[in-house]
Order: sequence, then C-alpha cells, then structure tokens
Amino acid sequence: MKNLSKSSKGFTLIELLIVIAVLGILAAVVLVAIDPVQQLARGRDAGRKTSIGQLGRALQAYYTVRSQYLTSAEWTTAPNQLVSAGEIQAFPANPAYSGAFACTTPTVFQGYCYNTGLVAGTPQAVVYARLESNSENSKCAPNIAWFAFATNQGRAGIVCTPAADPSLTPTFLP
Repeated sequence: MKNLSKSSKGFTLIELLIVIAVLGILAAVVLVAIDPVQQLARGRDAGRKTSIGQLGRALQAYYTVRSQYLTSAEWTTAPNQLVSAGEIQAFPANPAYSGAFACTTPTVFQGYCYNTGLVAGTPQAVVYARLESNSENSKCAPNIAWFAFATNQGRAGIVCTPAADPSLTPTFLP
C-alpha cells in the first residue's frame, strides 16, 4: 500500500463552502443590479412612448384632413375612427401597468389619456400615458412622469406634473 501524504488532492469541504458563499453573494449583487421588475417596467414604458408618438401623428393627420380633432366622446371609439380614416393600421395596445396609474381626465381609453381644447385660439389635442419605471420617474422626482404628444407643438416628450394630469400645454423636459 501506498502511504497517503498529508496533502491530498482536491478541495476540502470548507473551501467548497467558501466558494459557494462567494458565488451566492455575487449572484445576489448581479440580481440587484439588473432588477428584473424595473427592466420590465422600462420595456412597458418604451412601448407606451412608441404608441403615444404613433397616436399623436395619427391625430395630426386626422386633423389635417378633417380640420378637427376627435372629440372626447369619440376618443372612446378612437380605434374605429383612426383606423377607418386610414391614419393608422391598428390601434396600439397600451401595456398593462404593474399598478394603478389612471389619469384624471374624463377621457381615458385603453390606458391612453386624451384631452382637447383651444390653446391661444388654436385647436389642439394631447394624448398621454403615465410612465412607471423608476428611471423615468427619477427625472421628474418628486413629480409624476408622463409621456405626452401635443399636436400644437408637434412633438412628444416627457412631462412632469405634480398632479395626475398634464395640461393642454405640456412643458416637455429638455
């Protein structure tokens, strides 16, 4: 028989436990850094931004042809109105919120808020939705972050409001 030397080949149980503990700590740090809940919220916000831009451009095209915007009552039938007018192929779906983020305007359809009125005597429409990710809301802290398209300005952007509703003349972040 061979004599076993005091140094054996392989790892001891203590060494293996230390390696497993270090890997567990690293995995926890990576999970916190990635934050899957916030990743999903950022993805939903990106979908909302794209949809708001599409709806805003469709509203501008609708106005160009008809010299009027959809009324608040017509917003509830916006898919029929905008699709049959040929302004959009399909009404974009608003990703479901992880919480309750409704607007206070009287006209909300499929999670999109809509407001019309006169600004300096000129008709305009604003379509908007609340953003839910921490990265977007941190731009507006302590206010609420919205993504809006204002037809009088012909653009979309992030709007910060202390209340639960952007005005007809939203002030976009630079």
